[in-house]
Amino acid sequence: MKAQRDVWGQTLVELARTDSRVAVVDGDLATSTKADLFADAFPDRFFEIGIAEQNMVGVAFGLSTLGFRPWLSTFGVFLTHRALDPIRMLVSQTGAPVKIAASYAGLLNGSSGKTHQDIEDLAIMRAMPGMTVIAPADAREAEAAIRWAADHDGPVYLRLARDAVSDIFSPGHVFTPGTVHVLREGNDALLVSTGVQSSRVMDAAALLAEEGIEARVVHVPCLKPVDEAALLSALSGPAPIFTIEEHSIIGGLGGLVSELVTSTTLGKTVTRLGLADAWSESAPNSYLLDKYGLSPARVAGQVRHALADD
Repeated sequence: MKAQRDVWGQTLVELARTDSRVAVVDGDLATSTKADLFADAFPDRFFEIGIAEQNMVGVAFGLSTLGFRPWLSTFGVFLTHRALDPIRMLVSQTGAPVKIAASYAGLLNGSSGKTHQDIEDLAIMRAMPGMTVIAPADAREAEAAIRWAADHDGPVYLRLARDAVSDIFSPGHVFTPGTVHVLREGNDALLVSTGVQSSRVMDAAALLAEEGIEARVVHVPCLKPVDEAALLSALSGPAPIFTIEEHSIIGGLGGLVSELVTSTTLGKTVTRLGLADAWSESAPNSYLLDKYGLSPARVAGQVRHALADD
């Protein structure tokens, strides 16, 4: 079990040994994001820009015009908010092969606090034309996504969590954009998740199973593009749908699933679990997971109560 940020730094070092296009543009957080591993191994392809996120994007775009496949390295919130305009203008509108490594994404960023939490990133980046948006479940899927993204001829937003979670996928997992994974079968409820929250949802499904409630767990690692037919197939059946994400319930996975369900004849209700239309707060990670209903016990409880009310 590894943290996704560790895997990101290690995998880029491995890729750079055989691919001279790999470069990293950092925003003064290399020791936190683990970009320092790349800096030590390839100092000539590591560019420390400092606390100047908009300039970082400009430098990365410039490098891409010279044949590089640069990675932006900083906390996700600084990219999707401070640097949103240059990402939109220079990267998305041009289709530049700039890779956005959004580290410390979501709620759980240690002691950095609410100013550093990003609970709107998936909604922002999913709305960006031409942007591939990936939220891997564990370190193994993160590595596979990094290897795919490094060779992708276009912009990629990769959501990376700070802390390690239990492994879901096997070693050697291969990432395919758009793929939907059914992690567990069940007919009583459909639990749809993305990113590292999928590990907690698997634990929640195990808790529900102890009470005789069998839930199907569906993991959506790629919010854009997504295999709509595969996702609809995974959502089929009479069981009610719950989306669970470490993100606002507006515009992210819940938005994606709701849009898809309402544009078809599936005719099902989608219950969105996540952060409501309110700002998060500074607190220990375990407290935040409980407060916003994202811990395994809280997810299981919300599903149980919803099923009892039907």
